[in-house]
Amino acid sequence: MEDQAENLRALMKEKSNQQNEPLVNEIDTTPKSMRKTRIITVTSGKGGVGKTNIATNMGIAYAQMGKKVIVIDADLGMANVNVMMNLIPQYNLYHVMRKQKRMSEIILDTDYGIKLIAGASGFSKIANMNEDERNSFINELYTLSNTDIIIIDTSAGVSRNVLGFVAAADEVVIITTPEPTSITDAYGIIKIIATEVDNLNINLKMIVNRVGSALEGKRVAERMIQIAGQFLNLKVEYLGFIYEDPSVQQSVLKQKPFIINDPRSKASVCLKHIVSRIEKTELLDNEGIGRFIKKLFSREWNDPYQ
Repeated sequence: MEDQAENLRALMKEKSNQQNEPLVNEIDTTPKSMRKTRIITVTSGKGGVGKTNIATNMGIAYAQMGKKVIVIDADLGMANVNVMMNLIPQYNLYHVMRKQKRMSEIILDTDYGIKLIAGASGFSKIANMNEDERNSFINELYTLSNTDIIIIDTSAGVSRNVLGFVAAADEVVIITTPEPTSITDAYGIIKIIATEVDNLNINLKMIVNRVGSALEGKRVAERMIQIAGQFLNLKVEYLGFIYEDPSVQQSVLKQKPFIINDPRSKASVCLKHIVSRIEKTELLDNEGIGRFIKKLFSREWNDPYQ
């Protein structure tokens, strides 16, 4: 397969000659202050650990800090970020990939200060697009480059799509809970990332959700960090924990994000603290939407599904 980064450069060079738009390789040399888009992929080893809820509320927490935020629902077959906010999208990413809609036409404004790009089961076809469809989709992704934070909610488990978003992100946040099966599955996805994503400085972080105490969260994280370091030679940073909190389930039933429904709840305070910690993390010099796109459409990670 041709290097998609080279295809992208050629495509954008042609556009630049016609419309005076910047080249992709020029994006790589732009001063850091000009490349501010931060790509955060939120994933988990298994379903039911609160991944989508955390991704959605994390986006709102960033918006409350004055950031421009887009949440992309990339959950295969179970796209439900819109359900968390009681929204019914008319169009989604599938329509963009089929070139039936522009990205700007499917972005939804919400009542919570963030924008949403809804997903669909058809999103799995991203790996099978032909060159023309791929180039068109890449151009649409570039329209998001004026955003401060892009949070990608992936499907649970490991698929070609999940690995692609993991490899392309600036930061990968893995969600787990203290349940033994959740811990085992979280380690499983970390192991697959370590073995299938090559030549990448993966910035892995962990949040332990639904804990009964701070000590419980710390113990789970320390165990995972130790195992990942000892057996996978991989560094995982512990971002913090989120308490088991009845207000979260109440918020889900109301289809209203818990950080809005009850901003003083234990879960809301925990999440705000976590976002504050992430924000203090120093970004790499080559972060941004350009880097994300090139990695998403490159072969820099091994594909076990070929």
